Amino acid sequence: MAATLKSLKLLRYRAFCSPSAFGALRSVSYWNVSSTQHGGQDPPEHISLCHSAKKVKNICSTFSSRRILTTSSARPGLEFSKTSSSKASTLQLGSPRATGVDEEDVEVFDSFENTRVFLQLRPEYRVHSYNASETSQLLSVSEGELILHKVRVNQNNLQAQVIVDYLCKLSSLPAEQHPVLLGSTSFALLCQLSVKKIQLFDTQDLINVLKAFVILGIPHSHSMLDVYETKCCHQVWEMNMDQLLLVADLWRYLGRKVPRFLNIFSSYLNLHWKDLSLSQLVHLIYVIGENRQVSQDLMQKLESLILKYIDLINLEEVGTICLGFFKSSTNLSEFVMRKIGDLACANIQHLSSHSLVNIVKMFRFTHVDHINFMKQIGEIAPQRIPSLGVQGVMHLTLYCSALRFLNEGVMNAVAASLPPRVAHCRSKDVAKILWSFGTLNYKPPNAEEFYSSLINEIHRKMPEFNQYPEHLPTCLLGLAFLEYFPVELIDFALSPGFVRLAQERTKFDLLKELYTLDGTVGIECPDYRGNRLSTHLQQEGSELLWYLAEKDMNSKPEFLETVFLLETMLGGPQYVKHHMILPHTRSSDLEVQLDVNLKPLPFNREATLAENVAKLRLEHVGVSLTDDLMNKLLKGKARGHFQGKTESEPGQQPMELENKAAVPLGGFLCNVADKSGAMEMAGLCPPACMQTPRMKLAVQFTNRNQYCYGSRDLLGLHNMKRRQLARLGYRVVELSYWEWLPLLKRTRLEKLAFLHEKVFTSAL
Repeated sequence: MAATLKSLKLLRYRAFCSPSAFGALRSVSYWNVSSTQHGGQDPPEHISLCHSAKKVKNICSTFSSRRILTTSSARPGLEFSKTSSSKASTLQLGSPRATGVDEEDVEVFDSFENTRVFLQLRPEYRVHSYNASETSQLLSVSEGELILHKVRVNQNNLQAQVIVDYLCKLSSLPAEQHPVLLGSTSFALLCQLSVKKIQLFDTQDLINVLKAFVILGIPHSHSMLDVYETKCCHQVWEMNMDQLLLVADLWRYLGRKVPRFLNIFSSYLNLHWKDLSLSQLVHLIYVIGENRQVSQDLMQKLESLILKYIDLINLEEVGTICLGFFKSSTNLSEFVMRKIGDLACANIQHLSSHSLVNIVKMFRFTHVDHINFMKQIGEIAPQRIPSLGVQGVMHLTLYCSALRFLNEGVMNAVAASLPPRVAHCRSKDVAKILWSFGTLNYKPPNAEEFYSSLINEIHRKMPEFNQYPEHLPTCLLGLAFLEYFPVELIDFALSPGFVRLAQERTKFDLLKELYTLDGTVGIECPDYRGNRLSTHLQQEGSELLWYLAEKDMNSKPEFLETVFLLETMLGGPQYVKHHMILPHTRSSDLEVQLDVNLKPLPFNREATLAENVAKLRLEHVGVSLTDDLMNKLLKGKARGHFQGKTESEPGQQPMELENKAAVPLGGFLCNVADKSGAMEMAGLCPPACMQTPRMKLAVQFTNRNQYCYGSRDLLGLHNMKRRQLARLGYRVVELSYWEWLPLLKRTRLEKLAFLHEKVFTSAL
């Protein structure tokens, strides 16, 4: 509370102290102030979905001239005319959205109205939400002109209540007259007076004025609204929960971000969250999601209320809750998600497609595998997909890939429905759909038609990919997983210009994606002569991915035990190397090399160097090893094993034995000679041991996340890795999680026997 009051004190209605605020009101020539302040575009934080569907031009630009608005008389300013009425008649300005869309067109989705359907399902919502369908008695044109005349004549004597009453009455003018009203100097004067008197407005006055602004379609970027937000901030602790939700809803309808108001609202909620009713809870989660602004602590409190009301929530409200948490990037617990899955499964046939998509978004975000819900999605989705817009299809497909859920019926329905309407796809939709099919490593029956249509769409949407560069590597990797390599697009994606663009324009780090694409092209497209990543970026990508992979694997005790057992079986760490054979594939390998006799080769120089350095340190402690000392140390041991000379194997010169490590399965010796009193390394092994490997094995330590859900089919990235290892001459040895992890609980001998069979049987 103290922090909130302090922040309010700092605000101090700054707009009232700023002459520029009034100057803007007096001199504004367009109600769309952003067109002069922002080069004709709204600032990013004020982009409203309300105005995006049909790219409706601001209602004022048609009617306002570039004159300076003053407080002097001049003309009345309404200037109602049939011409202006006809120009405005195509807009329903009582709501900030354009209407008249063919309902049969499945691609038309009003992201504003469709998310508010839940508000019609309980009468309680009417108390704390704005209903655009509510009608009031229309004000005649002559009555409107009379009000504006009174404003001009009595501007110095108008009381706060009269100003509020005038604004509300003028919002009741016929919709086609609203643009004319907004172009009026008298109306601009009335708004200026409202700003001057705003300190005298009570909560209901504030709500009524905001409603009038919504009806009239006041541009969300107008500077006057800063003053109204500040007033709302001061008024928070004077409002009840219904009023706060209504005010938040009105700001949403105006399409304006109000972070200061929402911050103080959150402080209020932290004290009063337990008092929320069911309708208030659902509406609040909707508001939070639309504003993408919330504290995680508050969301945890709201989650406990969801559990309290879970048996009373209907399916549309479930969809709203999921969307609100999804948009605010907040997790729901697995327990709550399973409850939501149970609710959806109980009546999934009556679940609207909009709510269905919202629920799968949240399951994707939380990675909860509700098995019954997944099964029912497999049954209902193929029927729904033809009537879903491509954005809904994308979310459904992405849900499947995120949960590794390969249902051929769903994927085939997506592939069949998409080519005829691919033009409706955004760059994001194309990218996510290609990624999903590639991740699941699935080619539909109409693969040729499906992929050719999407690849052609990428070419057509290149300007959009330049605007959102993160989507192009996603497209190309999804294609590469399934061995599709559109050379022109790859050449463009790896060009210095696009790489620079990707680094500058996106908040995502695309180095991993570009490095994976670059490495894949280098192996699978030998005839490719296009652009490649620079050596510097390749090195940077390799180091980054190795750091992540090594950190991940070294944190797994089961992996460390596997490495130790392999080293034990083969004779030491010099026979096994943990590294990334293909760094761009993002996972590490345990490499083993065999000679012509299928015996392991000690090729890991790093391990041998480390071992011998340790031995060197041990030798240099200043103690002389005499025969007498050796006899004492080795008393009781068979002396035949410790003579000064040993017979060499055929073809080798006898060497003085200082240190001999016999390899249990290798059958050959690697010696280190001491010829000067201090040990000096003669190399990893004698030259005879350094043979060209007959076979290189890439041992894969797998986990369930590398396979499709409930199956033993590899996902696209991991299947691609094995394909590329084979191209480079490696033989892949799978330590499948379903075989190896249960075996880790068995005896050491059983584990060694399993590894011996895997390594050496694969070499046959």
